[in-house]
Amino acid sequence: MKHLAISVGDLNGVGMDIILRCHDEISKFCSPIYCINQTMLLKAIKLLNFKPTTSMNLQNVKGKFEIEVAKVTASSGEFSYNSFLSAIELCEKGEADAVVTLPINKEAWEMAGLSYKGHTDMLRDHFKADAIMMLGCEELFVPLYTEHIPLKEVSSTIQEDKLVTFLLNLHNSIEDKKVAVLGLNPHAGDNGVLGDEERVIESAITIANAKIGKTIFEGAIVPDIAFTPHFRKNYKYICAMYHDQGLAPLKALYFDESINVSLNLPIVRTSVDHGTAFDIAYKKVASTTSYINALKSAIKQSELRDD
Repeated sequence: MKHLAISVGDLNGVGMDIILRCHDEISKFCSPIYCINQTMLLKAIKLLNFKPTTSMNLQNVKGKFEIEVAKVTASSGEFSYNSFLSAIELCEKGEADAVVTLPINKEAWEMAGLSYKGHTDMLRDHFKADAIMMLGCEELFVPLYTEHIPLKEVSSTIQEDKLVTFLLNLHNSIEDKKVAVLGLNPHAGDNGVLGDEERVIESAITIANAKIGKTIFEGAIVPDIAFTPHFRKNYKYICAMYHDQGLAPLKALYFDESINVSLNLPIVRTSVDHGTAFDIAYKKVASTTSYINALKSAIKQSELRDD
């Protein structure tokens, strides 16, 4: 079985609830290594009044503090970062085949003095690679050209050379899958009437396809029709220019099933596609579907790299 390094996320949120409820089930198809120390594990078990029947393999992570359910704290932010770093290091040392992450809280990371906006930012810096954030499920995947930046900055980020590099990296990660690339503006700009960013997008698509030697990318596609059933019959991959352009429709369609996948990295990393869900933390009601799917996707990607 594949060894999966599990980054436990923010301990004040739903991560440990999901982990503990799923441990016995997932141990049947993978060997999880939980990046948490015994002290913090026992605190979570006590809060949940739930202990798995099979033993848990732990990778010690420094840090001891009181779990404050549904609160944003620097201590929980720092611990979630250390857990993530520990999981990465297990992969780098060959002791794990992939990293699977539970949700962190970005404000808690900021309170802990961390400059990263999230997992993907940290991965880019750690590996000095242009990691790509892609979310979705078997029915639909949405790669994001920009992620956690203010909406007002998206337009200036759409530059031909950067977009060409992004598209080529995406192609290298998913091979010859057809990708619909969304325009930025309503109606994909209506030939410049509503904006001219689409000219840059279309130029980048032309260059990327020429470098690949075949038509992989198509666009700029009108954003408001791209997620309709008729359009999605022909495209499993729809590339969005900014976060909510792609993730709002994705989550409306596949909120429970979808996962987060980091592409263009030397390691395999998948994640749940939801946040810390403080409103239901430690209530044992959080959906486990995304977590199970993230684990299975990590196994599949790891096996593909073995071939």
